[in-house]
Amino acid sequence: MVQTIQAKDINLAQLGEIFGLERIEDEQFFREWQDNLPELSDLEKQLLDEVRYEFLHLSQYEILEPVVKMVVLSPLLRLAGFYRPPFYIAAEKGIEIASKDEGTIVRGQIDILVFHPRFWIITVEAKRAQYSLEAAIPQALAYMLGNPDSEKPVFGFVTNGREFQFLKLTKQDKPKYALSYTLSLNRGDDLYNVLRALKRFGKIVI
Repeated sequence: MVQTIQAKDINLAQLGEIFGLERIEDEQFFREWQDNLPELSDLEKQLLDEVRYEFLHLSQYEILEPVVKMVVLSPLLRLAGFYRPPFYIAAEKGIEIASKDEGTIVRGQIDILVFHPRFWIITVEAKRAQYSLEAAIPQALAYMLGNPDSEKPVFGFVTNGREFQFLKLTKQDKPKYALSYTLSLNRGDDLYNVLRALKRFGKIVI
């Protein structure tokens, strides 16, 4: 009997058991979010400072997902160049992946998918800004496993508006993943580094 799991309900242990997903702790496995990052212009920094100010103002109240997308995520994706060719944006895109023995199917909806015909960057947000990113990481990895190109790495990005984390997944032989450390809108130049990393991922594709 085929078991169906919703991506939003899956956890890391299940991903390991069903798909053989393994976490890699070697820092050299995932250097793309730190190495060869482009510099930002003064205008880009000014725009990010405005994003930070607006988010902190609005966060005095409960911030739900649509507001996070509008205030934080949309400016980041635009400044990173993901609204221009060769990238495309899809919202609420359904995805389905099956285990090798097809005994388990994972279904879900991607909130926002930035993709290129040969490479995808997936953005999944925690549903409420005060929620930990830990809840979004298994969901993002489940979607990333659904990428049809097994030869190239897939990069993910999760945010709750205040915190940000990057993911890398490879599927050669056995699926493996790694995480960046958590960047925070409240800490120093972290928001600048989020944009720099997003720009870097875009250049890897182009």
